[in-house]
Amino acid sequence: MRRRKTSLAALLQPLAVKRRPPRAPEENAALDAIWQVVCAIPRGRVSTYGAVARAAGLPGRARQAGYALRLAPRSLNLPWHRVVAAGGRIAFPRASRAHLEQAQRLRAEGVRVSNGRVPPALITDLKEL
Repeated sequence: MRRRKTSLAALLQPLAVKRRPPRAPEENAALDAIWQVVCAIPRGRVSTYGAVARAAGLPGRARQAGYALRLAPRSLNLPWHRVVAAGGRIAFPRASRAHLEQAQRLRAEGVRVSNGRVPPALITDLKEL
């Protein structure tokens, strides 16, 4: 009896999950809602990912708010630096370029940043949106 050589890809093909191609970010209502909320954060104030998600009608989806900011086209000119993690801390690793840029942009708007955190008094809950 002769053995027939079969590739691993051929064996796994029936197990492959067929996925729909992702929609363009511009066609996603949830991302658009998050972007609108971020644009509404006043200069000199910050909000958390969780508060942004709640204000966009997506409670409990703080990670999706971060994902939306990562996907945002540069042409939107979103004030992404006004969104921080819970407790007012900058979510990026301390030595990263993104952390330094966010801290610099916040300071340019008059927000005090100390040890990678902003004062709780400057965090807005976005309930008025």
